Amino acid sequence: MTKEHITMSHKEIDRLEMIQAVANKHLRQAEAAQRLGLSVRQVKRLVRRYREHGATGLRSGHRGRRPNNAIAETVRQEVLALVKTHYTDFGPTLACEKLAERHGHHLSVETPGPVDGGRWAMAAQATQASPHSSAPSTAAPAWGSSFKIDGSPHDWFEVRGPRCTLMVFIDDATGRLMALRFVPAETTQAYMETLQQYLDQHGRPVALYSDKHSIFRVNHPEHDGELTQFSRALKTLDIAAIHANTPQAKGRVERANQTLQDRLVKELRLREISDIDAANAFLPTFMADFNARFAVEPQSPQDAHRPVLHSPEEQALILCLHHTRKLSKNLCFQFKNREYQLQGQGKGYRLRGATLTVCEAFDGTITLLHQGHIMPYRLLAEGEPPTPLDDEKSVHHSVDQAKAKQTAKPTYKPAPDHPWRGRGNITPAPAQTP
Repeated sequence: MTKEHITMSHKEIDRLEMIQAVANKHLRQAEAAQRLGLSVRQVKRLVRRYREHGATGLRSGHRGRRPNNAIAETVRQEVLALVKTHYTDFGPTLACEKLAERHGHHLSVETPGPVDGGRWAMAAQATQASPHSSAPSTAAPAWGSSFKIDGSPHDWFEVRGPRCTLMVFIDDATGRLMALRFVPAETTQAYMETLQQYLDQHGRPVALYSDKHSIFRVNHPEHDGELTQFSRALKTLDIAAIHANTPQAKGRVERANQTLQDRLVKELRLREISDIDAANAFLPTFMADFNARFAVEPQSPQDAHRPVLHSPEEQALILCLHHTRKLSKNLCFQFKNREYQLQGQGKGYRLRGATLTVCEAFDGTITLLHQGHIMPYRLLAEGEPPTPLDDEKSVHHSVDQAKAKQTAKPTYKPAPDHPWRGRGNITPAPAQTP
């Protein structure tokens, strides 16, 4: 007599052991029902099926049957072909979104199937928890109370374009992306121009949260308390500046950067975007979709943004670079290898030795301020402009520019009689004997 082999799942095996204990009067029906999460009536029914059919009676009757909602094989093959063609490095959630959005296939992330021994190709990708939603942080009570800012240098265009930086402004209360902007490098200019965009669209927030980069604070102990160009602009606009001690302290924007480096890179690839201008034109569409998916409701419905009290002309002067210069006896001063002189001041004895504020716009325009008044001037002499300085966050952009210049230049070849060519053929002078 041959023994019958019964295939059962782990859940069915656990249920079998419990029902056997009830059938053998080693366990009460009520206790078994509580452990299995069933009613006493269901336990009685299972005990009766076990006594009539043995272990086979506890197996699911749907085993081996094709589900009524099973996806057709032709659809499965079409989806797999799309994934292998367009979404090989997409996570399962993003792959499902793109399959529905671009191809009309609405599938569950966990759709199972006999593909490569496990799941569909999209679900077979390494699944990671969304960095945007992990490790909850303390949110601000109202929209506009504070927002976190950061620059994210990355190969946003992969091999299709140059490396650049994405400026990210994110609201702390809701997780909403408030401003995104691609720039060549993370600089004071990039932050000021993105802040101007934010002010025009939303008004002034209460506070701004950043890291301790030299753009945001002076880190030299001998100059403690001095303001950087960006922190000076924030103080003038009455926006509080908060500096995080670690990247983890401003975790919301760091997690958003990770999500953007996954989702936004793939969106740019699908749209074949490979330059900063085209990418910036696409960002409003991306932000709307991102916020619809990930933004949350704030603790308070109140909008904490405040109106901007300065005129557009005053804002332009605030959000530029400020330098101080002292006037000479003839009302002249030096700035970046150029000599300027005030005009329309008569003999000007009153302003000799006075301190001016030189407002340098990012397009090179110079405006002179003295006690809040714009002063007329003329350019007396002009020399070579100084070499700009780089920091660790903009050095990648400078290196890329240097490579491009070196590639464009023709290779220099020394002349045949150049001294460099004959260095190896120089015969040393004979030693003189005493």
